[in-house]
Amino acid sequence: MDLNKEKQLHFELVNDNNRQEVKSLSLFSEQVGFIETVDECLQEANEIKAWRPVGIYDREQLVGFAMYGYFPEPAPGRLWLDRLLIDKKYQGQGYGRQSVLALLHRLYAEYGSETATLYLSVYMDNSPAIRLYESIGFRFNGKYDSKGEHIMEYHFTEGRP
Repeated sequence: MDLNKEKQLHFELVNDNNRQEVKSLSLFSEQVGFIETVDECLQEANEIKAWRPVGIYDREQLVGFAMYGYFPEPAPGRLWLDRLLIDKKYQGQGYGRQSVLALLHRLYAEYGSETATLYLSVYMDNSPAIRLYESIGFRFNGKYDSKGEHIMEYHFTEGRP
């Protein structure tokens, strides 16, 4: 992939046409413990219909995977960016940052009227992810998810990401 070529990111729901390709995404060995496998994510999305698993594409090239969802209960409800994975071949090329920014716009367009806050969770030893999220505006809220990961929040402001 030419690093100088402008990225044209878009998201496609995981379906029968792209499922195998999405499942072939891989990480570096030291990253494996930071996120569930794509198989595990897709299984969870099959069981919990609120999850939206998407492939992240630059033009026609699959570069990553994300999963998000809005959970209205318990009130007032929460919007989660639960998974983000950039394939190891495309890491270090700005795809993580651009994907998060594009997801903020997508999630605000889909759910902005229902929530002003986006949540995600991260392991404290995943410092590259923490630096990325903090640089975009996510902040730790002092709480933990059910797996012991630290929860970060992003607040949509002035009606936009």
